Amino acid sequence: MDFLNSSHIQDILNYIGNYTSIEGPLDIFKALLDISIVSYVIYKLIMLVRDTRAWQLIKGILVLLVAALLSKVFELRTIYFILEKTYSLLAFALVVIFQPELRRGLEQIGRSKFRDFFSFDEESTSIQTTAMIEEIVKAVASMSRTFTGALVVIEKETKIGEIINTGTQLESNVSSELLINIFTPNTPLHDGAVVVRANKIKAAACFLPLTDNTNLSKELGTRHRAALGITEASDAIAVVVSEETGKISFALNGGLTRNLTPDTLRKALNKNLLEKETPNKKLSLWKVKAR
Repeated sequence: MDFLNSSHIQDILNYIGNYTSIEGPLDIFKALLDISIVSYVIYKLIMLVRDTRAWQLIKGILVLLVAALLSKVFELRTIYFILEKTYSLLAFALVVIFQPELRRGLEQIGRSKFRDFFSFDEESTSIQTTAMIEEIVKAVASMSRTFTGALVVIEKETKIGEIINTGTQLESNVSSELLINIFTPNTPLHDGAVVVRANKIKAAACFLPLTDNTNLSKELGTRHRAALGITEASDAIAVVVSEETGKISFALNGGLTRNLTPDTLRKALNKNLLEKETPNKKLSLWKVKAR
């Protein structure tokens, strides 16, 4: 217990302060700020090159660094000599190898405002969601004209991984061409629902639970009942194209809105995927009892 007395603690703090040149709270704040900025910049640089060929090159460079360290530890002089001489050319080689990524990063910094000076994301989530909505509306409008049955489910806050696991995994960007191809009759994936999560098509040919509502119109087929079923079990949005009539329907919170035009479908998707609103307002607007 004597070790924990104030004199020993003071000695330890003095030693740490002398070793790290920290003499007070201001120095601690500066050190934390310095570490935070460096960590953030490294993180953004990793995000910048993560999906490019440069990521593989970086891993190759790390392998060389580890090899150089091991060769020095185990006194493999020839290997260490070769790797050490390679480092003298590495700085120039990096500029040449990473020229596309460096150019992209500098252009992004030049276009960015001060508040997102270090942001290298090419598109914000709202822009990606808007693009996804446009692709769905375009595909639905085309399938409505050709009387192609379709069912697209858009996941929101409630995760529906168990539904995704019943289908064929895709992990694809949302495009009207892909959606039309999926729902083309007599193709392997046309029977079932497409599930969209985080602006990506996660799976196709998914099986959905059917609604237990017995007061539905006889005109509504399996797709509409499945759309209602998934929206009763979660906060997901379902868009349906009728194979018999070509009519577009929108399901949310166990309610179904039928006979939509592409414009009204776009407004409904924008309102429920982009705009922030209270649950009560959303329910009063879209929970229309299907007849």
